Amino acid sequence: MSTPTTAVTPLITQDAEVLLAAARRAAEAAGVTVSVSVLDAGGHLLAFRRDDQAVLISGETSTRKAYTALQLNAPTADLVDAVKPDGPFHSLPTALDKPLLFIAGGLPVHRDGRLVGAIGVGGGAPEQDHAFATAAVAALA
Repeated sequence: MSTPTTAVTPLITQDAEVLLAAARRAAEAAGVTVSVSVLDAGGHLLAFRRDDQAVLISGETSTRKAYTALQLNAPTADLVDAVKPDGPFHSLPTALDKPLLFIAGGLPVHRDGRLVGAIGVGGGAPEQDHAFATAAVAALA
């Protein structure tokens, strides 16, 4: 009997720590304090970090960005126009029972072409959060 070749290594806590550290380094280099949330493919929180100086709501924001990126398997920065009135996602229900947040800073994480999790970064300007999440995903590759 052969071993299945379709298996993909799931996102694990060690991966989540790499993502957290890389996002934090990118934010610190820009002089920004952020919160970072990392979810596995099932939407379970693997890791979370909020800098002491970060705005309190940035923790909830980073988690919601990660949920949005995970559920829609797309960078949240690409979805902003879709939620405007009469846009295709304007009233989209969420299967994860979490409100969606369509603002830059959430990215899906893929391995071998498959969705294995998501990262959300909150606390900076939307473009900064997107850049910090992008740097984190690149560090995991």
